[in-house]
Amino acid sequence: MSADLGPFEAVRTLHFDAPFPRLLPVRQDFDATRVEDVAAATASALEPLRARVTPGMTVAITAGSRGIHDKREVVRAAGEWLRAAGAEPFVVPAMGSHGGATAEGQVEMLADLGMTEESLGMPIRATMETVELDRLPGGPAVHLDANAAKADGILAVNRVKAHTDFSAEIESGLAKIIAIGLGKQRGAEGIHRFGPANLGVWVPQVAGRIIETGKVLGGLAIIENAGDRAARIELLDARDIGGPAETALLADAKRRMATLPFDEIDVAVVDLMGKNFSGSGMDTNVIGRMMIRGSAEFERPRISNIAVLDVSDASHGNAVGLGLADFVPFRLLERLDLRSVYINAMTSGLGGPQRAQIPMAMPDDRSTIAAAILTCGRPDFEGVTLVRMRNTLDLEHLWVSESLRDEVLDHPGLEITGDAVPMAFDSDGRLLPGTHAPTSTAPTTTGES
Repeated sequence: MSADLGPFEAVRTLHFDAPFPRLLPVRQDFDATRVEDVAAATASALEPLRARVTPGMTVAITAGSRGIHDKREVVRAAGEWLRAAGAEPFVVPAMGSHGGATAEGQVEMLADLGMTEESLGMPIRATMETVELDRLPGGPAVHLDANAAKADGILAVNRVKAHTDFSAEIESGLAKIIAIGLGKQRGAEGIHRFGPANLGVWVPQVAGRIIETGKVLGGLAIIENAGDRAARIELLDARDIGGPAETALLADAKRRMATLPFDEIDVAVVDLMGKNFSGSGMDTNVIGRMMIRGSAEFERPRISNIAVLDVSDASHGNAVGLGLADFVPFRLLERLDLRSVYINAMTSGLGGPQRAQIPMAMPDDRSTIAAAILTCGRPDFEGVTLVRMRNTLDLEHLWVSESLRDEVLDHPGLEITGDAVPMAFDSDGRLLPGTHAPTSTAPTTTGES
C-alpha cells in the first residue's frame, strides 16, 4: 500500500505521456589502469610508517560514508599491517553528520558499505562526541572525534577526488576526512557555516591543527580510475596532508574521473542517487549542476532537465541532493527520511537549502520522465537528446537516445554495443529493468544494484 504523501496526493491521478525515444546501449572507453593487489599495495605504501609504530600503541583508522569500491580492502589491509607492526588498530566512522548524526546510524552506514568488525578484522568505535582542540582566528572551532583523540595515533584513509561543492587546491580527500569526517557533526557544521566557497580555506587549516597534535601518522590516499577501482594507493606524510602533495594527487584524480561524453543534453535520467555514490547524492561534477547560491555553475554538461527515479538503500532515506533534480516519482518520496535530509542539509550550511528541496513529483516513472521531456524546451520531441545512467559513479555503460547516434559515432571514446530498444514501462508506470544499463564494474551496495 502506498504511503500517504499529504499534499502530493492531489497529484496521484495526474499523469503525463510523451514520445519516449528509443535508446542505444553505449560504452565509454576509459583509462582502466588499476591496482591489481590492493592489500599488497596498501601494505607496501605503509612501510615508511614502521619506525613510528610502537608495540601496543592504539591507532584510529578513518572510514567514511562513500561507496569507494576498494576502501574495505584498504582499511582491512591497513589494520593487518598495523597489527603485524605491534599496534592495536580500530576503526572510527569519519563522516561528519551522516547516518542521522548518531553513532548507531554511522555504524549502520559502514555495514551497508560492507565494513563491519568481522569484515575489517578489528573493532569499530563510534561516537558523536568530540574534543574541541582549538578555535582558529576568525574561523571555526577544531573538533576531533573523542575516540580518535584518545588513540595514540590516527591513520587517515580516504579517496582523493573533486569535491561536489567547491573547487580549490584541496577538495575531497585526506584533509577533508580529518577536518570534517573526524570533526563529526559539530566540526562539520562549524566549517560549513562559513559557506562552500570557504571550504577550501578552512578544511586544510582545521586538518593542519589536528595534525599539529602529533597524533596523525599519515594518510592513505586512494586515487580511482573512471571505473571506480583504485588506480593508485599512496601514503602521504602527515605534514603533506592538505599541502602541495595532496593537490598533486587531486590533479591526477580529476584527470582520471569519469564524465558524461556530451556537452548538451535535454533530459538525463538517473536510476539511483545516494550518499554512497556522492555526498550530494549525485556528483555535481557529472551532472553539471552546483546549485549553491553564489557559487559558479559548471561549463559542461548543460542538462535541461534531470529525472531521478530512486534513492539507494545504503542512504537510509537521506536523499539530500534531491534538489539537484527537476522531477522524481512518488516511489522516491515514499523512501525519504526528512530528518536525515534536514540534518545533513543544515550541517552543510549554505550548501544545504537548495539541494534539500523537493522537485516536482509525479505518480510514477513514466510521468516523471514524460514531464522532463515535455518541459525540456525542445519543440520537436523526435530530436530530444536523452541519456540514462545507473548512478553518477557508473558512467562506463550508458543508454542514449537515437538522436545522439551521430555524436556517438564521431566520439573516439564511445562504442555502440547493441541495437536501440524502446523505453518500456510496466502496468504501474515503472521503468522496466530491460532498459537498465548493462552491469559494469562500478561498485554496488546491498539491495540496490
